[in-house]
Amino acid sequence: MENFEQVKKQLLALRDSYIRRIDAIDVDKHHKNEPVEKDFAEQATQSENDDVLVALDNEAHQMIMQIDAALTAIDEGRYGICTECSEQIPQARLEVAPFARLCIDCAEDSPH
Repeated sequence: MENFEQVKKQLLALRDSYIRRIDAIDVDKHHKNEPVEKDFAEQATQSENDDVLVALDNEAHQMIMQIDAALTAIDEGRYGICTECSEQIPQARLEVAPFARLCIDCAEDSPH
């Protein structure tokens, strides 16, 4: 089994970054630092902003799930193996996306 300590450190740092992002979004999403606007137009704008925050929050949670899956794969000796075809994921892909679970071919074939 390869030593993936550097990759684990990178993934953990990335995970921490997403956790901080989620915490910041949570503050903004729940208007913890500002009251809800009284003006209807401002409420509409605030609602649109909330929709964007929800989308960003969902994306951050998805990334954390992918990172956690990669960390589990490292611990179980499956890191760098495509979950679809069981082929080795190219190192260049893992350098760009260390949480990748699919090789390039399978990722292209996968519905988005």
